[in-house]
Amino acid sequence: MKTDVLVIGAGAAGLMCAIVAGQRGRSVLVVDHANKVGKKILMSGGGRCNFTNLGVTPASYLSANPHFAKSALARYTPWDFIAMVEKHRIAYHEKELGQLFCDESSKLIVRMLLDECAQAGVRIESSCGVDRVRRTEEGFTVHTARGEVHAQSLVVASGGLSIPSMGATGFGYELARQFGHAVLPTRAGLVPLTLSGKHQERYQDLSGVALPAVEARVGKRSFKAGMLITHRGVSGPAILQISSYWQPGDDLRIDLLPDLDAAAWLQEQRAAHPAAELKNVLSDVLPRRLAQRLCELWFESRPMRQYREAELANIGAQLHAWPIVASGTEGYRTAEVTLGGVDTDGLSSSTMQSKLVPGLFFIGEVVDVTGWLGGYNFQWAWASGRAAGEVA
Repeated sequence: MKTDVLVIGAGAAGLMCAIVAGQRGRSVLVVDHANKVGKKILMSGGGRCNFTNLGVTPASYLSANPHFAKSALARYTPWDFIAMVEKHRIAYHEKELGQLFCDESSKLIVRMLLDECAQAGVRIESSCGVDRVRRTEEGFTVHTARGEVHAQSLVVASGGLSIPSMGATGFGYELARQFGHAVLPTRAGLVPLTLSGKHQERYQDLSGVALPAVEARVGKRSFKAGMLITHRGVSGPAILQISSYWQPGDDLRIDLLPDLDAAAWLQEQRAAHPAAELKNVLSDVLPRRLAQRLCELWFESRPMRQYREAELANIGAQLHAWPIVASGTEGYRTAEVTLGGVDTDGLSSSTMQSKLVPGLFFIGEVVDVTGWLGGYNFQWAWASGRAAGEVA
């Protein structure tokens, strides 16, 4: 089998690359070891696909080289992808913080990409694993489950290690090393945090308690969003966001009342309700079970009139900097993305092509570029896929 471009991985980045290369008149074959294409697209956003974010900037991405993503993101913006969505008459809405979701199903995004592939003459083979890749004078020889494929250009869009139950493997990293590329250490990103020992015991029976808005802080980085207490630790958007910046041993603080001056509010409550107990007062602004637990562990619940101003100031300060001593993360099993990956120093930021091996490209999650929660990683997939597709 001969093709101009072979794309390994039929996810968001691989399909976008295939579309663009096919539109240039290149013959394109996409292979994927999974039994159907776009599995991560299908499951994303609760089945509605958070396909981009209106607030995308290079600052929304983690990478050893924070400048690397700038070129691709500037040349293919959220509005470019929205134009494709609107061309296919897919209804969508902005949920919050610039996050765009399908009104109906993420299946529509996969169908759109497959339709674009078909129009561009792209061939797609699912349930087609790759076990060997060799460099040749003409390009690459790739041994697949369907036989040998000879390609001028090889695009690696095989993703990272997150959600192995959906088929994630380290194949792309192995291939990068085979051709001399450095691979930076990987770890789970956008992932729930776990507690252990007494820290878990204090809160595990509060599993299911949710707070609509907290601010999670590690060092100078903070995110304001919802939080959920689980039987193993903490989750929710604020925790998933900060998890990409947290490392074991880091000081993690949660502002439980980010929209309130807690100390001033407690003084007002003391004046208005002197006989009310602290745990009941806090239940007005926090879930009741959490308010009671905080009083059991930290504050000691008494009638409000019994607290001095300094005590209320101290309680307010603790509510704005509740310490969570996380022991680790839930790992790749539930992580939305993989941090680290193919070192960007070995790639062209404008084309995603290897600086070491002409005709070899790395795009999407396999590369050391990881976005925030909320459509940022899809936008990187579209943008990096397009950048490679224009030259592969």
